[in-house]
Amino acid sequence: MTLYINTASQAETVIALIIDNKKIVSRKFKFAHRQAEKLLPAIDKLLKTNRFKLSDIKKIMVASRGGSFTSLRIGVVTANALGYALKVPVISEETKKADKIFSGYSLIEPVYDSEPNIGQPKKTVF
Repeated sequence: MTLYINTASQAETVIALIIDNKKIVSRKFKFAHRQAEKLLPAIDKLLKTNRFKLSDIKKIMVASRGGSFTSLRIGVVTANALGYALKVPVISEETKKADKIFSGYSLIEPVYDSEPNIGQPKKTVF
């Protein structure tokens, strides 16, 4: 089974379970700047609801291009960390392959649309 993660959009996060190249279940969430705290619990719930375990994951596919700096980074880091912990390959949705192999583990590097605006004041909306 493949776990699919797409956090490229700030407005929407998509996770799915894929078996034999067929999406068996998919969930979309509107986390709005909360992907870091919500992504792993959402993956856990998706697995449990469909009676799967983490050990059933044999590959992870992640969106690795576009979107906002932070949201994309969260998805890629989560995929790489899970891949490392589960000892399964991580591939890019766009290229269908790993970007790097490091100590036997495949890693994905995010490709951002623009430079991060770290350190710039945020616009306050009331």
